[in-house]
Amino acid sequence: MKRQIVIGSRGSRLALAQTAQVASYIEAADPEIIVEIKKIETTGDKRLDVTLDKIGGKGLFVKELDKALMEGEIHLAVHSLKDMPMEESDEIPVVAYSKREDPRDVLVLPRGKQEGKYGGRIGCSSFRRRLQAERLFPGADFVPVRGNILTRLEKLDRGEFDALILAAAGLKRAGLSHRISRYFSVEEILPAAGQGILAVQGRKGQDVSFLAGYGRPASEAAALAERAFVRRLDGGCTSPVAAYAETVEGRLHLKGLFYNGTGSYFIGEKTGRMEQAEELGILLAEEMERKYTR
Repeated sequence: MKRQIVIGSRGSRLALAQTAQVASYIEAADPEIIVEIKKIETTGDKRLDVTLDKIGGKGLFVKELDKALMEGEIHLAVHSLKDMPMEESDEIPVVAYSKREDPRDVLVLPRGKQEGKYGGRIGCSSFRRRLQAERLFPGADFVPVRGNILTRLEKLDRGEFDALILAAAGLKRAGLSHRISRYFSVEEILPAAGQGILAVQGRKGQDVSFLAGYGRPASEAAALAERAFVRRLDGGCTSPVAAYAETVEGRLHLKGLFYNGTGSYFIGEKTGRMEQAEELGILLAEEMERKYTR
């Protein structure tokens, strides 16, 4: 009989598409494995009436999946890394980091609207995006928006917003790249830590040899550096801290955003060896904190 692996996933179109990518890889890598995807509704998906910072932050998107992992109900869980809390559990660690999809943020306009001068109401789900986008669109009114990608697009198309700022990776993985009106460079809007990377979470000591070859060292190094930077600055849903790292000629180059709490933010950079990824993130955070704290 084939061995069954159960992967837990949030129930949105995007989450299921991401989990299906991992499931397809496992089944192709080992024909003796059959994968079942188990949909698990999280508190973050249920509570759409308030912003995340008021109800507990990003942990609300993983709490139920964490519980299912700990209790053996599922073998793995798949997350967008940017949606995971910065503190990782030793009991249910990340066991693989995917190849990174496009890390950039994008502007999405209502159906039929052409690229032009943007203003009015822009739906923006994070302080990080809003703080940086205010420099690009000084006359816009930035309004919080919750819900999965399809829900947000529906609100946009029925006139609740004049534009949305979303992650390119999510739109592309959900088959909605045609909705993208403009890409923001990482110089215009620095992404959230881990944006574009999928994290596969398992249990401590679990045999995950069937994932051999799925994880990417460059993605892991970027993830560790970015998350260390944000964690050192205690960044979360209420903070606009951001970080983006990429491997350039075998070296890891990290950019970080530091917010001084007075409405201003600063971008810093640091380069080091891939194997020193976490240390690189911490050092950049400490340097920026010393330099820009008032």
